[in-house]
Amino acid sequence: MRTDFDPAELGTRTFYKLLTSVVVPRPIAWVATTSPDGVDNLAPHSFFTVACVDPPIVAFTSVGRKDSLRNVEATGEMTIALAPESLVDEVNATAADFAHDRDEFAEVGLEREPSTKVRPPRVARSPVALECVLHSMTCFGDSTMVFGRVVHAAVASEALVDGHPDIGRLAPLARLGGDEWSTIGTILERRRIRAADWPT
Repeated sequence: MRTDFDPAELGTRTFYKLLTSVVVPRPIAWVATTSPDGVDNLAPHSFFTVACVDPPIVAFTSVGRKDSLRNVEATGEMTIALAPESLVDEVNATAADFAHDRDEFAEVGLEREPSTKVRPPRVARSPVALECVLHSMTCFGDSTMVFGRVVHAAVASEALVDGHPDIGRLAPLARLGGDEWSTIGTILERRRIRAADWPT
């Protein structure tokens, strides 16, 4: 037995709550941008994924016209930090609706570090920073998907094992429904199955 939900009957906000409770866990793009006036902005976006391998492109969605979106539109640059478990309170705090001229790094007390190839800074305490330039944007109703081409990646050396990022050392956060967050929990390993190896 199942319970059916009709988006048209529920309304946008209610169905949004349902979607974000079942599309889980969602990785977090902790997006840093700089306004044309030089004000740094930092905000988490939980609609985030890899969009292309060659060229390397990642994508996040701005629901509504947030500072991250406006700044990327104006400057064409951003950094995306991995949101680690150790900074859950800071990640959550940077989601507050600060005024456009307020610097979330300063408001939340986060140290920034200079990027290598773009103007927006990196979150110094995050183990991963992806420096991106704007590739394109696509609008869907009240939301805009931002595609950023990765021009530089910086990973904390202590998060690497044999030169590769280790999930246990990265300790990423993810968003669930409502006010819920998650950590990585139990890690399962399965080798990818090739059709040639499938029993007949």
